[in-house]
Amino acid sequence: MNKLKRTSQIHRKTKETDIELTLNLDGSGKAEIDTGIGFFDHMLDNFARHGLFDLTVKARGDLYVDCHHLIEDTGIVLGQAICEAVGDKKSIKRYGSCILPMDDALMLCSLDLSGRPYFVNDFSFQGEKCGYFDTAMTKEFFYAISYSAMMNLHFKQMSGENDHHIIEAAFKSFAKALDAAVTTDERITSVLSTKGTL
Repeated sequence: MNKLKRTSQIHRKTKETDIELTLNLDGSGKAEIDTGIGFFDHMLDNFARHGLFDLTVKARGDLYVDCHHLIEDTGIVLGQAICEAVGDKKSIKRYGSCILPMDDALMLCSLDLSGRPYFVNDFSFQGEKCGYFDTAMTKEFFYAISYSAMMNLHFKQMSGENDHHIIEAAFKSFAKALDAAVTTDERITSVLSTKGTL
């Protein structure tokens, strides 16, 4: 980890996927994304842009099977990158929340970089796919992030009928909530916990 610019670089290779990812929490929203799934690329670009993170992702996987392994494993790698980049969590605000509108969709995302993984969602989709992205993989992607980043992550879908808008609202609200949580505050001299550790 680079303590001046909270960055990470993760490479995960299995028999099913090969994923290289770099993340800069103190970026400006630049993204270079290539997963082979156009809609997923668009969502990851939104995550970087709206969280003001610099993100590069090069992912290859067994898409001839389906999109599951590649999307889930990208979530695992992104979660690991967040965990590594945030480091010892000293002086960060720890919590972040965002209620984000996307046309008909209204999404609440709230998270805690607690070191204790937990995931709650009530996503509800009309169809099975957005492009070559299975809508059911939205849950699997964020579940993977929550557990590999050791974060408590909640989504509440307050409204929404268009699946594209619902998923995009989830990615954008997550980005905004994470940006808030990793923001430092000089008043926090250690970690924001009565335990003294996160």
